[in-house]
Amino acid sequence: MVSMDLSTAVKSYQFGERAKSEMIMLSQLSLALESFSASDKPGGKRMLIMTMETARSELQFALRSTGQSEFQKATNFLNEAISLIESNQPQLASEKIALAISAVTTSAQEAWQVLTKHELL
Repeated sequence: MVSMDLSTAVKSYQFGERAKSEMIMLSQLSLALESFSASDKPGGKRMLIMTMETARSELQFALRSTGQSEFQKATNFLNEAISLIESNQPQLASEKIALAISAVTTSAQEAWQVLTKHELL
């Protein structure tokens, strides 16, 4: 069983679910970038990177708020994805984002177990 206090469990669950949604969106946007025209790609890439940086800030806030290492793992994967977008490799970036999704899902799942044990979910 996971050892986590209730306050951390609530925050980890909330941050994990939110981050998961953000990562899914980023993955879809990364793949969509491949279909952009040559003239639209630079602008799309800039907007995607800005969105990824915002999501990274959220992950870092989650890490500071909870101390859960899975948020650091997700941040590291997202950093790699940003670098891959910068070097025009959106498919590989999407794969790194999938790893970030897995990391934040793990945090949310662990929190869910604690919250369920205490009959809060």
